[in-house]
Amino acid sequence: MRKNLALALSSGLLLAASWPTNGIAVLIFVAFVPLLVLEHNCRTNGVKRHKTQVFFLSYISFVIWNAFTTGWLIYSSVFGGLFAVLVNSLLMATLFLLYHIVARRLPQKQSLFFLAALWMSFEKLHLGWAFSWPWLNLGNVFSETIHWVQWYEFTGIFGGSLWIWIVNAGIFSAVIGYTKVRAKRKLVLQVSMQIVWIALPIIVSLFLFENYEASNTRTEVVLLQPNVDPYTEKYNQKNAKTAASLVELARPFLTQKTSFVMAPETVLSTITPIDHFQKTEGYALLNALVDDYPNLSILAGADLYRLYPQKEKPSKTANLTKRGDWVDYYNAAVFINKSTPLETYIKSKLVVGVETFPFKNILEPLLGNVMLDLGGTISARGLQDEREVFVAENGDFRVAPIICYESIYGEYVTEYVRNGANFLTIITNDGWWKTSQGHKQHLSYARLRAVETRRSVARSANTGISAFITPQGIITKTLAYGEKGALKGRVEIKEKTTLYVKYGDFIARIALFIAALLFLNALAKRKISN
Repeated sequence: MRKNLALALSSGLLLAASWPTNGIAVLIFVAFVPLLVLEHNCRTNGVKRHKTQVFFLSYISFVIWNAFTTGWLIYSSVFGGLFAVLVNSLLMATLFLLYHIVARRLPQKQSLFFLAALWMSFEKLHLGWAFSWPWLNLGNVFSETIHWVQWYEFTGIFGGSLWIWIVNAGIFSAVIGYTKVRAKRKLVLQVSMQIVWIALPIIVSLFLFENYEASNTRTEVVLLQPNVDPYTEKYNQKNAKTAASLVELARPFLTQKTSFVMAPETVLSTITPIDHFQKTEGYALLNALVDDYPNLSILAGADLYRLYPQKEKPSKTANLTKRGDWVDYYNAAVFINKSTPLETYIKSKLVVGVETFPFKNILEPLLGNVMLDLGGTISARGLQDEREVFVAENGDFRVAPIICYESIYGEYVTEYVRNGANFLTIITNDGWWKTSQGHKQHLSYARLRAVETRRSVARSANTGISAFITPQGIITKTLAYGEKGALKGRVEIKEKTTLYVKYGDFIARIALFIAALLFLNALAKRKISN
């Protein structure tokens, strides 16, 4: 038991030590090996209650990984942080237990193939269901070694997940083979082959990086970083005062060529009826700035709502008020320019426990107001079915208004590009996470979206880090965390569509099919005697 516990701790620490932004990414290629050896020991050494031991010890590994890399979420919500760490670890341990069960019925190569396919199927599920928390999907680990994964334009992050499992499975097989026959030469040969598997994709990536063809089309963008503390200042300030401060921040950086000013998520935090926003003083101040420059458009985050004076529930996300009518709350982006009426986009990927209450009809009677008491929410937020694209004054520049957490979802972001976006903007408020790794990881993951779509990213963050990112995932300019100011840059405009934009998470869909086939095959077979 002690040896297996040491293996579990080793995997947990290796996974944590590989993760951005302070991690060493190459460690991910051996991080699962101790856990695989642990499972093999439980399966082959006559361990009593082997299923319980595999589940419990793998849970320890995954709690370490989740806690060290995403524990910062407690700054935003204690409930959300604990929920993400404990439940995500529980799901991962369940996957490993399922692998253990299948491995007792299938040959080693098939069972390892099943584990890789199962894990990627889980990652795909984690992108779309009510408890979505894909922050630790394996392909994200290379966000700080972006030169290694330029081929994400073909595969998305699931190509990275597959790469990681191929190498971990190969090294594990080499270790187990050596423990059986003690053939050092064979061990060296097998490990060398895994080094080749690591090196080849990197070589391909470096070739793609060096041969990237940049576009000559550029547009001038100004990013605003108000640096308002969301815990003490933000929700005590009226929209008119906020808008005036945004105008003051932007003006010194604007020219006749500026196409866009971007302001952060919910920067206009006084909740306003969505149909009334154009009548507010805050809107008038921003619109006046647009009138002063021939090509200017403004994109800013706003808290909006829609009230329904009726007794029947008008939408899936509507909340019943104390008066007996209904209301939808929106975390939205508003787009202001001269040629079109006010446009809005509504954030549709919400953080569990912080912005959304999954399975509310079932859990609320059981939990009551526990989520609200712990800093979360019991009110549903409205969503939008289609990904909106905002068009600049001259019609040539089309921007994707990605709001905060939405930027974690690769295939989701491709929908903006398929709808015509030729560059991406991310508006976010990472001040909830203070100076933890949260805001750094969030910026880092944006680099992956740039490579997957081959689109530039302009990122406006309330407290930072605001940044410009090239279609190669290179950060060219930043405004430091905790600094108030603005950042001006010329954004590269691309029209070409990548393979990943066209086909999305095809690797994950194939993996789901393979995992199902192998699982059914395992059910049809007897346990293998070891």
